[in-house]
Amino acid sequence: MILADFGTSYSKFLDLDDPSSHPYIKATKELKRDLKVDLATGHNGKRFSEVYVNELIALARGGESLIEEERYLLLDCGSRDIKYINYRDGKVQDMGWNAECGASMGFTIELLENYYGLDFNKLSIPAKTFSVTCGVLGISNIFDAITSGTDEAEAVASFVKGIAVNAYRFAGSPDKIYLSGGLCDNRLFVESMPCEVVPLGRFVLLAGLERTYRLSAGE
Repeated sequence: MILADFGTSYSKFLDLDDPSSHPYIKATKELKRDLKVDLATGHNGKRFSEVYVNELIALARGGESLIEEERYLLLDCGSRDIKYINYRDGKVQDMGWNAECGASMGFTIELLENYYGLDFNKLSIPAKTFSVTCGVLGISNIFDAITSGTDEAEAVASFVKGIAVNAYRFAGSPDKIYLSGGLCDNRLFVESMPCEVVPLGRFVLLAGLERTYRLSAGE
């Protein structure tokens, strides 16, 4: 039983038939066109799977598997969108999915890090925050700041902080966020959020797929 979370930039896999197997990541652009897995979610999930699970369902069940609290906000920040699940008393109270204003958010952040040769885990949290509602369109803030004499690293850091604050507000400005996705490894992004953040890593949706499979098997 192969599970997969097919993201826009990266795809995550888990083989449930191998007890020694651990989740692993592959660049989505490197996947073979004829690849098929048993159960999947993600932007390209329908294309590469026998059975597809909606991303919000996978995220919710991942939260149920990994978070012991009955009241929490789980936010997933991907390459192209952001989505959240809000739990109260152990049940889903509300959820949201933003694929437009969060356009290419994680992808843009990674692109900027590579282009400017920066390490976001070493940059200081900037005092200034750009107002960013779209990863792609927000790049103009960086160019304008650099043209005005702002250091490149500071300008990019202000952009990343703006993305983080926008994601935080989209999630309802909670006091605490459980964070899912590749940006869990980005210290600048995590610490730019004006609340307590608990990073859960890249494999939350895989945990949700595993829970889905276990439930369907009656386990």
